[in-house]
Amino acid sequence: MSADSLPILAALFLIVGALYAAVGHAGASGYLAVMALMSVDAAVMRPTALSINVLVATIAFVQFAQAGHFRWGLFWPFAAASIPAAFLGGLVQLPAHALKVAIGVVLLLTAARMAYVAWRPPTAAHEPRPPNFPAMLAVGAALGLVAGLTGTGGGIFLSPVLLLMGWAETKRTAATASLFILVNSAAGVAGLAADGWSPPVHLWPLAACAAIGGLIGATLGSRRATPRALNIALAAILLIAGAKLMMA
Repeated sequence: MSADSLPILAALFLIVGALYAAVGHAGASGYLAVMALMSVDAAVMRPTALSINVLVATIAFVQFAQAGHFRWGLFWPFAAASIPAAFLGGLVQLPAHALKVAIGVVLLLTAARMAYVAWRPPTAAHEPRPPNFPAMLAVGAALGLVAGLTGTGGGIFLSPVLLLMGWAETKRTAATASLFILVNSAAGVAGLAADGWSPPVHLWPLAACAAIGGLIGATLGSRRATPRALNIALAAILLIAGAKLMMA
């Protein structure tokens, strides 16, 4: 990573952190897309994105939890099933490009659906219907497997499932997704550290800018943003993530 590109990357990381944290995400797919556009070495991209993910996900979770949107009962069954499934997914060798394209198509279609929900005329609100325990375990395991196969934190898949199934409203979805991303990303960083990785010097300014953006985005998303605005932001994020996977 060249010194000349660092200021541009830092500014873009701030923007990505703000946009993603507003909906309870941490920005890994956005950081990866930005670094790919700036021709950053592929070996540097994954640990950089994953470690910054932990920081921004922590900020997002704290903001949404402090605003009263987190419910432990909605989170832990998904996480309990996803973590071992993600580990198993990481061991499976599949045609990586074909898998990423397929998932990218799903994310793009979901983004279109979320944009439609955001822009359609308002209808009578329905109370969320929390899923039953077996459904939470099944979905958590499926999402964990996909996360392991694709090398993502899994929140990009959990959020649209919670919203489209009517299992949680927008801000509770963001709170749940942020902690889901945090635990999965922390596990990934622990694996990197166990393999000898240590934070390089360039990581700190990028992390600082992403954290500032994350704090701004999470504060606005948890306390000020309307559900419609959050749905639009989530649709944009799914679009970025889907395009990133299809171009990988």
